[in-house]
Amino acid sequence: MVAENRTSVLVAGGGMVGLSMAAFLSWHGVRCLLVERQPALTPHPRARGVNPRTMELLRALGLEERVRDTASSKALARNAGVIAVETLAGRQVGELRQYFMDHVTDLGELSPTGWCMCYQDELEPLLYERASELGAELLLDTELLSAEADDTGVTAVLRDRGRGAGRTVRADYLVAADGAGSETRARLGIGTHGPGSLGHFMNVAFEADLTEPLGSRRFIMCYVTGTGTRCALLPVNNRDRWMLHVMYRPGEEASFTERRCVELVRAAAGVPGLDVRVESVLPWHSAGLVADRFQDGRVFLAGDAAHVMPPTGAFGSNTGVQDAHNLAWKLAAVLRGEASPSLLATYDAERRPVADLTVAQAVLRHADRPRMAGQAPAAPDPAILPDEQVIFDYRYPAPAGGGDGREAGPGAPGTRAPHVPLVVGGAERSTLDLYARRPVLVAGPEGEAWRGAAARAAAGMGVPLDVHVLAATPDAPGPYDAHKSWCERHGVTPSGAVLVRPDGFVAWRAAAEPADPGAAVGDALAALLRPGLTEDAAGGPRLRPPTGSVTP
Repeated sequence: MVAENRTSVLVAGGGMVGLSMAAFLSWHGVRCLLVERQPALTPHPRARGVNPRTMELLRALGLEERVRDTASSKALARNAGVIAVETLAGRQVGELRQYFMDHVTDLGELSPTGWCMCYQDELEPLLYERASELGAELLLDTELLSAEADDTGVTAVLRDRGRGAGRTVRADYLVAADGAGSETRARLGIGTHGPGSLGHFMNVAFEADLTEPLGSRRFIMCYVTGTGTRCALLPVNNRDRWMLHVMYRPGEEASFTERRCVELVRAAAGVPGLDVRVESVLPWHSAGLVADRFQDGRVFLAGDAAHVMPPTGAFGSNTGVQDAHNLAWKLAAVLRGEASPSLLATYDAERRPVADLTVAQAVLRHADRPRMAGQAPAAPDPAILPDEQVIFDYRYPAPAGGGDGREAGPGAPGTRAPHVPLVVGGAERSTLDLYARRPVLVAGPEGEAWRGAAARAAAGMGVPLDVHVLAATPDAPGPYDAHKSWCERHGVTPSGAVLVRPDGFVAWRAAAEPADPGAAVGDALAALLRPGLTEDAAGGPRLRPPTGSVTP
């Protein structure tokens, strides 16, 4: 693609979150330039657990089947559980199958999709390809040297690291997805809070045939206690591709020579003389930290730049992808002139409390793992919430006019719209498939009056709105019976309606048809897209204090 000096959104960082940001923005029709300082996408497996909420978002991008068709996804589709052993070939000393883990819960009623174990070195190329298909400009081996924001945009200086050539780019907004050591966050002087450091680990990706010591077991992770070093085995294909996580002290990085890595793998496997080929070695720092703010004017933080957490629960990259999805539709609406710039302030108000909650849960799970080997109390910490609650049940503040903040249960303003299977054109779909690039009004089977009234209200405001009125299906005895589940799960009567944001969260609902449905929809759209601002004590614009809360 031809390089240009003007773009709508500049994305710094080409990892999973940055690539997701570029894909979501381009999917919304937003002009996007992504820069990544590394010359290639990560060759290391790294993260792998893609949770059901993230799979819903990849489904909307048209990537679900591509992701499930990857080699690691196919190989690990039936893996479950966490075990502890002296060595892989030796005695098993513990097993973790707890109430809070998703693999012991059927999530079919919550989502049209489910978990996928796809390693990062296979997922990132799919995101890169999709972002490129949608029109994003993606520049690898390109470094963001500086970024200066003003009232109308961001001026960034880039450098092609291969050629040494510089380039200045003007963007409306900058999204920093530049990792846990975010230089953008540091330049802005944004601090962090949270438990802090939890340990340093070395990821050793290797090839070795472990089918014999593995046997018929198919786990997600295997902690190894008999090597003298805290470590864990993770399968990549359940045969000859694996990762070994090894805990170490800062300053010991140079000791992880190829010879030592081979010795560690043999010790963990419990197979002396095992033929081992080390593919790559990558250090990482486990920590629990959240940025003190996710926005500074026209600059936004996403992914590890905004929050870092231990891998227990596989929440980290998933939370980052969901950051990107939340921010993308808001940037698109503002850039198209459909929403007030004040909408962008809701990114921090919504996503930072979610990060606080998720980091806390990941840290609790991290502290719980030694219990498997009898090194902690026998019962898990009661503060650990079930995975499905952490993944699906957080709540955003409802916009003014979206509810009084006390409404509860599925379908309440601020909650993710429930998944309800529907038959459309003879094929089963999910109501979640209705939510994509624009707000959507969904009315019950007796809500035909909403259709024209809502369309006129949206047209009068100059904003797009999709309207769906649920109709009776041939295989059901009547309109109410046909969509009784939808009405019950959204907390409305057959004449009621819900307004759902492009990211699938409920913005507003009417339990029954009001006297003037058009006016009601107009008020709800205005509250969603044009939230009011007040001046705080420091004289800066801030989002009106929310009436809802972010709680599981």
